[in-house]
Amino acid sequence: MLKIDNLKVDIEGKKILKGVDLEVGGGEIHVIMGPNGSGKSTLAKVLAGSSEFIVHSGKIIFDKKDLKKLTPDKRAKLGIFLGFQHPVEIPGVSMFGMLRKAKTVSSIKYSVSSKKHTEYKIQNTKSIADLRQQLLEYASSLKLSDDFLRRSLNEGFSGGEKKRSEILQMLVLKPKLVILDEIDSGLDVDGLKIVSSAINQFKKNNPRSSIILITHYARILKYLKPDFVHVMVDGRIVKSGKMKLAQEIEQKGYRFFQL
Repeated sequence: MLKIDNLKVDIEGKKILKGVDLEVGGGEIHVIMGPNGSGKSTLAKVLAGSSEFIVHSGKIIFDKKDLKKLTPDKRAKLGIFLGFQHPVEIPGVSMFGMLRKAKTVSSIKYSVSSKKHTEYKIQNTKSIADLRQQLLEYASSLKLSDDFLRRSLNEGFSGGEKKRSEILQMLVLKPKLVILDEIDSGLDVDGLKIVSSAINQFKKNNPRSSIILITHYARILKYLKPDFVHVMVDGRIVKSGKMKLAQEIEQKGYRFFQL
């Protein structure tokens, strides 16, 4: 589904990613762990299409399409979703209004039939009433209040509410590739269990979708079953393995993996 080959990325003249290689198959869960400043969040933003970074070399192929020249909206239409580490507040835009619009846009199938022609096909969408009911059910499973959908996006949300808001969006949009950037940071034990349960339910309902989970700590992996664990240090993935690798990190720390 996703292949990253020798990806090198700069920001303001500073090298951040120094040759990242990664392959993610359909339906797989990959965990990327590493210390602060190792490039994990940069990788997430680059995959989503952030314009603040300069991609100097390397390939990013998703679903047999080259992402390097595609804008964030086109990547989203292809089925790429980024759950932000620090979601921004958007006053005046309700959670329901945003998701209704996003759901409508995600029903537009993006395809390139030639270099000079882009075709958009409108597909059927659920009624507003059905969407609202679905959102209420998802919100309830995430222990979010009934008025949550009417509130402005992330405005006045607690840290835990912001993280569960990102998961709510994931559940509704059903992307092909989910990138979760430190979704576990700032969550207490109960919040961690709620988010983990929602991720597991998403995988059950969308078995072909893949997940890249970025984290510092292995605690969320008590509730998830990743297919692969990768260690990123100084802009490179220096080691890959199974769940045992995460346990090794817990015991030895990241200094053991320094280049």
